[in-house]
Amino acid sequence: MKKAFLIIVCTVFIVFQSNAQAGFRLGIKGGLNFANIGGDLDADSRTGFHAGAFATIKITKFAIQPEIIFSKQGYNLDISTSDFESNFSYINVPVLMKLYLIGGLNLQIGPQFGFLASAKGDVVNDLGEIESGSDIKDLYKSTDFSVGLGAGIDLPFGLTADARYNLGLSDIDDSSASAEINNQVFQVSVGYRLISIGK
Repeated sequence: MKKAFLIIVCTVFIVFQSNAQAGFRLGIKGGLNFANIGGDLDADSRTGFHAGAFATIKITKFAIQPEIIFSKQGYNLDISTSDFESNFSYINVPVLMKLYLIGGLNLQIGPQFGFLASAKGDVVNDLGEIESGSDIKDLYKSTDFSVGLGAGIDLPFGLTADARYNLGLSDIDDSSASAEINNQVFQVSVGYRLISIGK
C-alpha cells in the first residue's frame, strides 16, 4: 500500500515537472459567509463562516479546483414583532473551473453540491412561546445544488484570496408550508497552499 502511494506521488511529480505549464496545489482556506435565502420568503441575511481544503490542478491558463468546505449558513425571518433565526451547517463540495488572467488573477465558475449536516432555529411551541435552537433539520432537504461564480488571486508566500457568490438552484424546503426557497451565500476567503508542484 505504501509503495503504491509512493509510486502515485512520484508519477504526479514527474508529470508536472515534465510540463512547465502544469501545476498541482493542495491547501486550506476559510473566511466569512453572508448568507440568505431566495424564493418565496422575504428574509434577512446572516453572517457565518466557512473552512475547508482545496486542490488545484492547473494546465496552462485553465484549472480545475475541487474543494470540501464546512459552511455555516441560514437566514433571519421577521414575523410580526418576532425575529426567527435559522442556522444551517452544510458540507459543501464545489468543483470549480478557473481561468487565469494575469498576475495570478482568476475567474471561477462551477457546480456546488451541498449536504445538510444540521439545522437549528427558533420555533413556536404549543404554548405560543418561542424556543431557540430547536432541531429543524426535518423541515429542510438533506441535499442542495448551487452554482458558484467568483474571482480570486494567487498571492506571494503561498497565500490566496477569493470572493464567490453561490446561487442555490434547488428548493431546500421540505416542510408542509410549500414555500420554495434556495440558499444564497456570498463568501470571502483566504487560503494557504500547503503543497505546490509546478507552475
